[in-house]
Amino acid sequence: MEKNLRQQKSTIIKIALFGPESTGKTTLAKQLAEYYETEWVPEFARNYLQEKWEENQHICTADDMMPIAYGQTALENEKLAQANKYLFCDTNLMVTKVFSEVYYGFCDPLLNEAALEHNYDLFFLTDIDVPWEKDDIRDTPEGRETVFSVFKQTLIDTKKPFITLSGNKESRLAKATMIVDALAVLKEKGLSSEDFVEIYNHGIPFENIVKQLKVFKKGIAKSNLISAATINNGILSLSESDFVEKAVFFDKQKENLKIKKFVPASGAATRMFKFLTAFINDFDIKKETINAYINRKKDKELAIFIIGMDKFPFFETVYKKLKELYPDFDNLERDYKNYYFIKLLLSTEYYNSANKPKAVLPFHLYKTHIANPIEEHLNECVHYATAKNVSNLHFTVSEIHQDLFETAIDEVKEKIEEESGTKINIGYSYQNKSTDSINVDTKSKIVRSTNGNLVFRPGGHGALIENLNNLDSDIIFIKNIDNVIQNHIDKITLYKKALGGILIAIQQKVFAYLNAIEKGEINENILIDIVEFLTQRLNVKLTKDFNKFTFENKIVKIKELLDRPIRVCGMVKNEGEPGGGPFWVMNEKGEISLQIVETSQVDLTNKKQLEILEEATHFNPVDLVCGIKNYKGEKFDLKQFVDQKSGFIVEKSVEGKPVKSYELPGLWNGSMSNWLTVFVAVPLITFNPVKTVNDLLKPAHQPQ
Repeated sequence: MEKNLRQQKSTIIKIALFGPESTGKTTLAKQLAEYYETEWVPEFARNYLQEKWEENQHICTADDMMPIAYGQTALENEKLAQANKYLFCDTNLMVTKVFSEVYYGFCDPLLNEAALEHNYDLFFLTDIDVPWEKDDIRDTPEGRETVFSVFKQTLIDTKKPFITLSGNKESRLAKATMIVDALAVLKEKGLSSEDFVEIYNHGIPFENIVKQLKVFKKGIAKSNLISAATINNGILSLSESDFVEKAVFFDKQKENLKIKKFVPASGAATRMFKFLTAFINDFDIKKETINAYINRKKDKELAIFIIGMDKFPFFETVYKKLKELYPDFDNLERDYKNYYFIKLLLSTEYYNSANKPKAVLPFHLYKTHIANPIEEHLNECVHYATAKNVSNLHFTVSEIHQDLFETAIDEVKEKIEEESGTKINIGYSYQNKSTDSINVDTKSKIVRSTNGNLVFRPGGHGALIENLNNLDSDIIFIKNIDNVIQNHIDKITLYKKALGGILIAIQQKVFAYLNAIEKGEINENILIDIVEFLTQRLNVKLTKDFNKFTFENKIVKIKELLDRPIRVCGMVKNEGEPGGGPFWVMNEKGEISLQIVETSQVDLTNKKQLEILEEATHFNPVDLVCGIKNYKGEKFDLKQFVDQKSGFIVEKSVEGKPVKSYELPGLWNGSMSNWLTVFVAVPLITFNPVKTVNDLLKPAHQPQ
């Protein structure tokens, strides 16, 4: 036997099976080799020790470790030359090293060095959840947990890329082939084995990564705007009496329905205080005045903040703390007062405003107390998202912030329940990490942090379609966490209920038609009624060839168009706020539909598209009411109605360097692209978002 521990280099993808004895390594290696029609490397030690036992009943000793290592290396190199794309190694020198250390308390330096140097594209750590099988050369089954822990820790300590395989031989094979296939694809895309394991452990489906890399390289197709949706051209206009009638209808129907309010509230209020954070980071009070900074940066936001400082709901609290910290605070120069105020507001040791969720920040000043958005949402919830004296409210939160939510809710929930006579059930969910995105640089090369790890970023607002998909309700009201005001609750309730009433009426009509189709009760006259309902009430544009269909095919098409989730969106006039709006859009199949389109989805270099964008009269939906069950009372799989091609590429920064990140189709943009959609014009009073802290100075958020 040649005494050589050198591993041959190759472009073959090598997978090492790694784990204690009797954990299914040999079985899996054979299965994988057969599946991929390639070679596998048997365990050299098995034949070597079996022969030793049969000759004189001698068992393995420390002196056998090096002969086994030499034999295993030679066998692997031999099989490598015969392999086809993949090589599956039943064992490797790392296994020999661990056994030497575990059983003999020692590892030959040559073996140790070679074990560390031998490279594999991936290690499959085989779990001990399979039965231990006795044979002549195996030890006892006792202590398997301890030995397994040693094997796992060895991979961690030596920084080898590994994935644990558990389950029976069928499930292990299925999982292993999925992983091997994905590994090959991602390696071709330039990712390392370490990247691959990071992605796996993060829970992101490998096909998502492939899609993201393709998107970064090719970009995202822009929306094809046909025209702006306007009043009576995609946007329904109702009189005040119409709204009252719809609200009354909602109240009559709601007792038979499961109703919930869904509030996207993930993440911290970083953007809300962005201009203040920039000021604290860039300003040196010893070198310039605040006015000089404002002029240098052309920072109107900072000027507005300082002028209106005493009108913020948190002013008195911060001011009181400043006087505690600085006994002579009132005698300081004005610049120092303003500087210390902003610094304390953002300080992680005190108010930490930019790092807290918007939900728990002080928004509104009442005579008796200061209210945060959580309190306002609970108060709204009992007004319109209630049936049988029960109100259901669901927050999407960051896991690290849930305690803050629970504390804030505990402070007000009992009081609101008592005053309203309504029980409030609170639910939470987190944005799924599997929807996160990797980041690339400006040249679409994968970005890693200074420690060499991939950088993941949440997949944006659209990731919450999964959270919505997990809810079990007939009617779901959706409203952003920051879109609450302290006044006009009766008016807000009227419009919310009216939107709910419109949804229920549409839903009842849709369900009646679908039931008739299922029972075969549709004739030519009823078909005409359905087509009119689709085109006039639901704004569905039928393709030009629809009239050429046979009667039967028309029914099939009509059923497909009707059997979808439904959303009714409240739309307000755009008075200069940044963002998208409602448009008629044509997809790649030539189908025209109503969509919410963000400015970033429009080709601004196209003169015609820019003109259509500028013709928009209304803003993004203020409020949504959704029906997520079908005519049989079954939940839709909302992920089936997402336009996967309508995501966003956003520019961010990592460690001070510009990067590109992929965001999923927006929650009420591409994520609801294939829903039945009705836009309803609602008054501006319903639209009061707080995008920056200065929005709290607007009249709607100020004491009345």
